[in-house]
Amino acid sequence: MAQIDFDGRVAIVTGAGGGLGRQHALLLARRGAKVVVNDLGGSRDGSGGGSQMADQVVQEIVDTGGQAVADYQGVHTWEGGQRIVQTALDAFGRVDIVVNNAGILRDVSFAKLEEEQLDLVLKVHLYGAFHVTRAAWPHLREQGYGRVINTTSGSGLYGNFGQSNYSAAKLGQVGLTRTLAHEGAKYGINANVIAPVAKSRMTEDVMPERLLERLEPEYVSPLVGYLASEACQDTGRIYSVGGGYIARVAIVEGEGVTFDGVPDIDGIADRWEDLNRVGPDATEFTHGVMEQTTKIAQALDVSFD
Repeated sequence: MAQIDFDGRVAIVTGAGGGLGRQHALLLARRGAKVVVNDLGGSRDGSGGGSQMADQVVQEIVDTGGQAVADYQGVHTWEGGQRIVQTALDAFGRVDIVVNNAGILRDVSFAKLEEEQLDLVLKVHLYGAFHVTRAAWPHLREQGYGRVINTTSGSGLYGNFGQSNYSAAKLGQVGLTRTLAHEGAKYGINANVIAPVAKSRMTEDVMPERLLERLEPEYVSPLVGYLASEACQDTGRIYSVGGGYIARVAIVEGEGVTFDGVPDIDGIADRWEDLNRVGPDATEFTHGVMEQTTKIAQALDVSFD
């Protein structure tokens, strides 16, 4: 099988100034893509900004013979999304790949959640994916080709204490991805979503160091590279990934039960066990982000203690 490369392709990677985004950008550039390295340069909670983070990654790419330009726009506004895509068009004349990776955290229990802790998290994660992809979409449709990779989370798929804002935004990206897969199909546009578990400034203080040593970001980026390639024809799918472990995540619906006429409450109660059954062929449910991480740790034979 020929090596997958991205010669002639242009990729936008948001939140590419560090962590996962940096690794995505470096890998795509090594394989021949021209990369827009987008990063607002702010802190983990979304405050502040600056050009240094994006500039450093661009320099890394250029120093190894690749092509890249920096972009410092925030993804949280409609105008920001438009400007990020325009950066790609001005520098390289096209856009083929959109990797929506930018993110922030403002963790708080639901009982203490305030508007400012909800608003920006939704705007960066969920609105940001809308803004950048929507700006690129006409260009992807016109050329009859595109790849969109969104970033969900185990918190979005399974829930996690103190992350109702983040979880809601991240699961929203799954719904967005699946609809983009439907709408993009006839235009050669594929859309998939990953749920990474990786060492980053967003996870470094919540996981044991021994596990973090096995969860470097470079274990995630090869999946992003494959999903961004022409070789990948799958679309609308969800993948859990970290430390060399990759698993498809599926939304499972059981056989269900059927009532004769309008069911009453007591009838539902009587059939509750039956209607909750998903069947012998369904995979075991994952019940939380910690269980997702534990599965990865077990696959890597690393203690989570």
